[in-house]
Amino acid sequence: MSVLPPPAAVAGLDALGLVQLSGLVQAVFARVAERHDLPPVQARMLCVLAEGARGMAELARVFGVEKAALTGLVDRAERRGLAERSPVPGDRRAVRVALTDAGRRSAAAFHAEVTAELDQLLAPLSPGDRDQFRAAMTTIAQAAGQAGGSGPCRVC
Repeated sequence: MSVLPPPAAVAGLDALGLVQLSGLVQAVFARVAERHDLPPVQARMLCVLAEGARGMAELARVFGVEKAALTGLVDRAERRGLAERSPVPGDRRAVRVALTDAGRRSAAAFHAEVTAELDQLLAPLSPGDRDQFRAAMTTIAQAAGQAGGSGPCRVC
């Protein structure tokens, strides 16, 4: 007869597993960003902008910072030739940020490398286990209000 652990203990193990998995993913992200000579936050911005140009206010919301704090991040990306700002037609105060050609190439290379390394984390899983893992991740993300997307840098 097997004795099951109490539900609270199982929930604790589930939370621990999520924290450990998050740490693995963040470590891959940071390692690949470093190889591409990008601070992780700048790599994330490239990933966000790879899905399309965004207004400064929208980017600030995505990053959870004030627009003023975002300015420095965009300034550094502009100096590196990865992003550019442009005015929004019809709104003199609004500014949109988009990737340059170099920024798109950098985002695509970063995305490809992160994806390859994350796929290696899943290598020990059988195809059936991968299907179950994918379904569980989708369920968790949807329950948390995160739409699963298929943009070029959704891994970021």
